[in-house]
Amino acid sequence: MHPFRWRDGLPGSEPALQGGVLKITTRDGVVGRASTPRGVIAKDLVERRVRADLIGQNALHREWLWHRMWELDRIEEFPLYFLGLVDIALWDIAGQLAGLPVHSLLGTYRTEIPAYASTVTYSSVDEYLDVADQCLERGFRAIKLHAWGDVRRDALLCRRLREHVGDEVELMYDGSAGFDLPDAIQLGKVLTDLDFRWYEEPMREFNITSHRWLAERVGVPLLVGETSDGAHFNTADFIQAGTATYVRTSSGLKGGITGALRIAHLAESFGLRAEVHGMGLPNQHLCMAIPNTTYYEALVWGNPIITDDAVDKTGTLHAPTGPGLATSECSR
Repeated sequence: MHPFRWRDGLPGSEPALQGGVLKITTRDGVVGRASTPRGVIAKDLVERRVRADLIGQNALHREWLWHRMWELDRIEEFPLYFLGLVDIALWDIAGQLAGLPVHSLLGTYRTEIPAYASTVTYSSVDEYLDVADQCLERGFRAIKLHAWGDVRRDALLCRRLREHVGDEVELMYDGSAGFDLPDAIQLGKVLTDLDFRWYEEPMREFNITSHRWLAERVGVPLLVGETSDGAHFNTADFIQAGTATYVRTSSGLKGGITGALRIAHLAESFGLRAEVHGMGLPNQHLCMAIPNTTYYEALVWGNPIITDDAVDKTGTLHAPTGPGLATSECSR
């Protein structure tokens, strides 16, 4: 995996990583797969904590095995990105056995969805504006900023970008947990004035009260719960506290596909939207199955830009058609 820059400096950056693929094989030889960018840690946890627990289990008992992973988490404190790997691979197996895409098993709601361009952090306002032009030429009609984590610079960037693209392009802002409460409020007021669609992860998600205070002081809708360790458990508390207009759900940070659906249904019961975080096949299937999500997140990096090949030239993601998590019949 290539390195990416998030915010200014090392605390917000992502170094080059060694990825990995978890494979679960049934007695009949069906192989379910789930990938992770953090293969070294995943390999250790599989070999030391998970392998012995899975051998001999029924691959169709996803719910029981999902709960079992949370039981193991109580002692091991699994990273969020690891908790859902087994579940994703088991859904892949189920789709292959049924001869259907996973989104069909989940109950397909749509067969296409618009994507938004989700930037990495660039060097200057002018470069962001250039990248925004490239995103629009590529077919995207919505852009999300990952900026520097400096309230004054980020506010200037947001103002310049809104002026540059006009009112018809939807804009979102992701703070990557870069601010404390005072700076989050200051930037949130700017985003309110500029009619940004959402304000994502402005602060670390340890303290729900601080997010409630933020929601009371800004008008821009908050998108919360991306990296909170309790996943669906904590999402419920964010909602109850009145912090959320949108909540984050995903296969990668919410306990796999099973956990992501829990959050989406929880949000829907309160009339909230559950936006799917991140790219990749499992999240593509989730986007097709979750009614209360509005976009697919397509990371944009480099200049000239590089982005997800699954998004077509109109900025649209189409439903995978192959069995399991595969894109098409020949993807296996």
